[in-house]
Amino acid sequence: MATRLVGLPAPTFDMPSTKNLETLDENVKLSDYEGKWVILFFYPMDFTFVCPTEITALSDRYEEFQDLDTEIIGVSTDTVFTHRAWINTPRDSNGLGEVKYPLAADHNHKVSREYGVLIEEEGIAQRGLFIIDPEGVLRYQVVTDDNVGRSVDETLRVLLALQSGGLCPSDWKPGDKHLVKS
Repeated sequence: MATRLVGLPAPTFDMPSTKNLETLDENVKLSDYEGKWVILFFYPMDFTFVCPTEITALSDRYEEFQDLDTEIIGVSTDTVFTHRAWINTPRDSNGLGEVKYPLAADHNHKVSREYGVLIEEEGIAQRGLFIIDPEGVLRYQVVTDDNVGRSVDETLRVLLALQSGGLCPSDWKPGDKHLVKS
């Protein structure tokens, strides 16, 4: 059952991550990102087919998000050890290669459950993307079928629209006018 999260404080988290790929001893916590925008995205599993296309696409354009004072965190229910193995596998061998942001391990399923993306019977997360504002309020959520990868361009467009603070019509892009309340 879907839960309304948009407009409410984002569920907090503290998960093992690949922030320190060597030691795997640095967790990611929502509280570490206070004052920044956060793209928190969930994906089903490591070493799959659609997931690496999203993870690498976001990594390849990471600087664009950094320029918008935005951090990215990827999450699956796999362990940090599996994440590290996938990162250490070259892209041309179904691996990720270098990833410029951390992948977090929600192996106890707590965070996936709180964000409403856990497929309980399979123990994996759906493909969900959440944008959290600098005050910790969840401003955007989208969950898609596992067979369809998400668009980095659309994620950037929505982030920019949220950061603009105005009323943004369909297909709004930076430079377009905002709607005016009458």
